[in-house]
Amino acid sequence: MRAASLSVGYNVVSTLAKLLGAALTNSVSLLGEAVHSATDIVASLFAFFAVRASSAPADEEHPYGHGKMESLAGFGESVLLLGIMVYIASEATKRLVAGAHVVRNLHEGLWIIGMTSAGSMLVGRLVLAAAKRTGSPALRSNGLHLTADFVTSAGVFVALALAHWTPWAEADAVIALVLSGWLGFNAFRVMVDASRQLVDRRLADEDVARLRAILSAEKRILSYHRLRTRLSGSMRHIDFHIVVPRQWSLVEAHGVADELEKRIEAEFAPAKVVVHVDPYDPNRAERRARES
Repeated sequence: MRAASLSVGYNVVSTLAKLLGAALTNSVSLLGEAVHSATDIVASLFAFFAVRASSAPADEEHPYGHGKMESLAGFGESVLLLGIMVYIASEATKRLVAGAHVVRNLHEGLWIIGMTSAGSMLVGRLVLAAAKRTGSPALRSNGLHLTADFVTSAGVFVALALAHWTPWAEADAVIALVLSGWLGFNAFRVMVDASRQLVDRRLADEDVARLRAILSAEKRILSYHRLRTRLSGSMRHIDFHIVVPRQWSLVEAHGVADELEKRIEAEFAPAKVVVHVDPYDPNRAERRARES
């Protein structure tokens, strides 16, 4: 919540500064960057409310919790980023077709974009660090927005510097067009990542491999099967069946299952693990062996 709040506050300040810079310089690249930051305010609000909503405990209507709110917010942010890409590209194309547009007050514009670029890098690193600690896709998406803001702001700085110190009058519009393509690429990546969670894609290969290694190393069980995983926001949901000796008592089988649940939940935190116990059946074992 602190990281999401910091992101919202910074994006408000950054947007106001860039709008001032765009008004002073008449720069299309700086105008596009100001609008980009304005969408980041909406994206930051998405992240803020998504993190707040997804942290609500499970209830009767939502027995698996509210983690998908974060995935939905990440998808919404990617749509916003695609929209701003189209806007910047169209404005830059208009300037190129109409001829080089005069920019002014470049010294002030360079100071404004330089400071906001440095601020985006710092705040983006803080938000991404929080996303790594919590596993929040909304914070990760928002941190990527801020990182993109740093790169695009740096590009605008270069555009204004070229317009200020070289005779290349079209630099402002050309770099704005290049940056719009870069924004579109990043928006597509965020959209794909959020979509995978919305359709209940399994955990990453390295997580599944680590989970299988834990189960294979457990000598008290004969085997395991029906392993299923999915990600809901930052929460990992894992369930599987274990096969135990037929002569075990219910207490023994439950003890092993409960121990496995707690161990895996600690290893993959935050996680919810459900273990189903099957007594050994030679006929089932033979059938599963044939199927595998």
